Amino acid sequence: QQMDEILTEERARRKKRMWRLIQIVVSLAIAVGVFAYAIPKVADYSAVWEALRAMTLIELATLFAVMILNIVSYWPQQTAAMPGLTIPQAAVATQTSTSIANTVPGGGVVAVGVTYAMYRSWGFTNSQVALSVLVTGIWNIFMKLGLPVVALALLAVEGRAGGALLIAAVIGVAFLLAAVVLFALVLWKQELARRIGNGLGKAASWVRKLIRRPPVVDWGEAAVRFRKQTIQLVKRGWLKLTLSTLISHLALWLVLLLALRHVGVSAAEVSTAQVLGVFAFGRLITALPITPGGVGLAELGYIGALLLAGREQTDVSPEVFRAQVVAAVLVFRTLTYAFQIPLGGITYLIWRRKKGWLKTPPSRAQSRVPASS
Repeated sequence: QQMDEILTEERARRKKRMWRLIQIVVSLAIAVGVFAYAIPKVADYSAVWEALRAMTLIELATLFAVMILNIVSYWPQQTAAMPGLTIPQAAVATQTSTSIANTVPGGGVVAVGVTYAMYRSWGFTNSQVALSVLVTGIWNIFMKLGLPVVALALLAVEGRAGGALLIAAVIGVAFLLAAVVLFALVLWKQELARRIGNGLGKAASWVRKLIRRPPVVDWGEAAVRFRKQTIQLVKRGWLKLTLSTLISHLALWLVLLLALRHVGVSAAEVSTAQVLGVFAFGRLITALPITPGGVGLAELGYIGALLLAGREQTDVSPEVFRAQVVAAVLVFRTLTYAFQIPLGGITYLIWRRKKGWLKTPPSRAQSRVPASS
């Protein structure tokens, strides 16, 4: 029996390695296809370079400043979701996990694991870490799903609401309503939380059975504990959590807006509301775990949506407009995606070397939160 278990574990490891290899190959194929074939069909890289060179030092400085604002804006969200976490610790955890998610296929799962390790090394319990990851994830999902709705409303005022954004907004509304209702039901009553947790546990166990994994246990009781802890956390820090999440998303959008304006795409060609709509659409694309950080797919999605938005309003030649759009998207993705990778490497080294932050987490008995109705 022990030999069978060893063989089963070895087969599982082989499948995992094979799946990871397939993810790497697919991600590389998509990235090469987009940057070596698809984008040059839209605009020649030499024309894109000319659009980039037209930016002034002041424009480059403002882009860099907004990029820093975007990076820093995520840290208060982490401290709001994890009482006791300092801003420097939030910076290290956020940048390291972002770097991993941007480079490793399926990096979101790996990033969560590294986040757990960091928080545990700083003295936080498993339940505190799980609550922080879940709450920040929920708030970010709410924001990603809500942005298309806001963008559609602004475009309707301008009279520029298009079919593609309408579809994205309808999808966003549907998923947002479902997520809000589910979240509200979990928080409403203890018994509902238990039933929802048990239902999700059965679904997870069914999926795990397909890959020959043991079923999950006690998801109902975990949902009850999550309800109690979430109510306490949200009651104490909902405003900071909501504002920091909103600011972080708007700061990211501002990088895209400034990149477009600085390479020469005017508001007459692509309005501010249209940029918000394109940004909202792009955020939905990057949420799909097909390539790390949506590399390749995100660039293609942003470029295509911006070209559609400005196809009737552009005052310059189509070739110049396409080059400006591609240049803006590449600047935006360089500042908000590529720049994060080496920064995350630095913060990882800080975590490994910063011994003064290390603490022993309290025992399970000390950290247990009693459930209540």
